[in-house]
Amino acid sequence: MTKPFARTAATALLRLLGVAASVLVAAFALFAALAAAPGDPASRLAGTHASERTLEAIRHRLGLDQPLPVRFWDWLTGLCHGDLGTSLTYRQSVSSLIGPRIGDTLLLVAYAAVLILVFGLGLGIWAALSRRTGTAITALTGVGLAVPSFVAASVLVALLAVKVHWFPALGGGGPSLGDRLQHLTLPALTLALSSAAYLAQMTKAAVREEADREHVETARSRALPGRRILRRHILRNAMIPISTAAGLTVGGLIAADVVVEQAFGLNGLGATLVAAVAQKDTPVVQAVGLLMVVVFIVVNAATDALQAALDPRIRAVSSR
Repeated sequence: MTKPFARTAATALLRLLGVAASVLVAAFALFAALAAAPGDPASRLAGTHASERTLEAIRHRLGLDQPLPVRFWDWLTGLCHGDLGTSLTYRQSVSSLIGPRIGDTLLLVAYAAVLILVFGLGLGIWAALSRRTGTAITALTGVGLAVPSFVAASVLVALLAVKVHWFPALGGGGPSLGDRLQHLTLPALTLALSSAAYLAQMTKAAVREEADREHVETARSRALPGRRILRRHILRNAMIPISTAAGLTVGGLIAADVVVEQAFGLNGLGATLVAAVAQKDTPVVQAVGLLMVVVFIVVNAATDALQAALDPRIRAVSSR
């Protein structure tokens, strides 16, 4: 009992260290890229007609006269203490600026993730098991993959908001969860469309591949119930590639959210990032960009852990 537990604990610790190392490397890459970007934050604060002496004083106050590794270390230690810096545009702490916006973005991403999993898995399994409707579903998901987000947003607003008045077209809604979900339905559908289509096609391919394997044919010859064959012999093995596709699509939602929030007038992290980039508000861009990277890395790490739980072979290799 002790050795398997020790191996599991060591594997979990190694994965945590891997996630931490990935976040650290991504944070440095993001910080270095923004530091190398054109533009002077001191000029942004002081204005174009400020004297060189004033600009030097501002650079010294912001630590911009320090070497890049020193500036990165100061920023990293500030992050560990909850200090994300100060916005150059709004003159307030970045944490107080983006804090109220995190909830709307996470709710939108979670809503879209549920839609992706429900429709992606459902349509994919249906297309794989029903030869009659499989071709139609494949064609439908092909169209979903080809439609850009801004086009999907326009079509959904025209049909469901303007024509039939089912959902609001703009804004994030009031304080109640029901009103917020109603306002976020069209953005979530837009965000989920291409990802659900991709997951449906991946699910269809994985389920059909498993359904044609010899052990499934053997189970059918033994007259086992169809649902049992589907659950234990097909979906159990097919979920390994499906979970990879689902993890990648759900992890990428935090980046695709930027376009959708702009299209529907949502005041979330995506809209804040676009405004910060336009205004060259480096501290805000660093904080929001790092948060998006962390979410993507954590989702992918969770996907790897799920695959290890589904496939004993992966778990055995990871524990060595």
